[in-house]
Amino acid sequence: MANNKLLINLSRNLRDILKDDEYYDITIEVGSDPYVKIFRAHMVILHYRSPYLRRILSIKRKNDGTLAHIKFPNISPETFQIILSYIYGGILSLDECDASEIIEILVAANELNFQELITLLQSFLIENKSDWMKSNFNSLYQMIFENNSFLELQKYCTNLISKDPKNVFESPNFSSTPENLLVSLIQDNHNLQMSDMQVWEHVLKWGIAQNPELPSVPINYSKEDFNTLKNRLQRCIPLIKFYNLTSEEFYKVTPYKKILPKELYKDKCYFFQNIYSIS
Repeated sequence: MANNKLLINLSRNLRDILKDDEYYDITIEVGSDPYVKIFRAHMVILHYRSPYLRRILSIKRKNDGTLAHIKFPNISPETFQIILSYIYGGILSLDECDASEIIEILVAANELNFQELITLLQSFLIENKSDWMKSNFNSLYQMIFENNSFLELQKYCTNLISKDPKNVFESPNFSSTPENLLVSLIQDNHNLQMSDMQVWEHVLKWGIAQNPELPSVPINYSKEDFNTLKNRLQRCIPLIKFYNLTSEEFYKVTPYKKILPKELYKDKCYFFQNIYSIS
């Protein structure tokens, strides 16, 4: 108990240093016009709390008596104030933050390379803000899959998708799904609770959305148009189980046969010919 009290007092004293008007030796400009705020800080604390800031400070350090100055235009002043409390006092008050604010802190922590903070924030979101993440899934998954630092949230979202693939495949923002996420989903499509035909239809829809200049129907496609779509879907096509399609389903695929592997199309056609000849 005594040790805890000492640590609490130490944390409070260190945070009080942020109010210091005499001994600060660096200013930090945070935000972008029209909302910019200047924070005063201390290089020695920043140096030992963050390897990322240490690298920046090694470049910015001045020996002529003038203040060092760094800028973080992509971080809001409110978010940076919270991160400064963490840097100086090891304090992070998340209970008063809503989920969107925590996401902003997470993105800022990633920019500043605070790995400890990234891990803590991901766990907090999963344990305390799951309802919000489900309600805002469309915007959330795109953000976290653009960066491989958010592995726990990636795993969480992938599990959500496996339980209910509609979260992605029937969302209004499906066309903006990152390619890596789409590939990872169809790679493990036995968990998607979707037929192979449905997987193909969604993949095709996604590919066409990435190339809005394509004609509306494949009969009007030029050779270049087919090549464009084929190149866009080159990571997805091999993962679709076309061999499981019925003849009726495969017939719906045939307008796009030029983007399929030649052997696949020939084998599938040969298979159906034999079936019908036997019957």
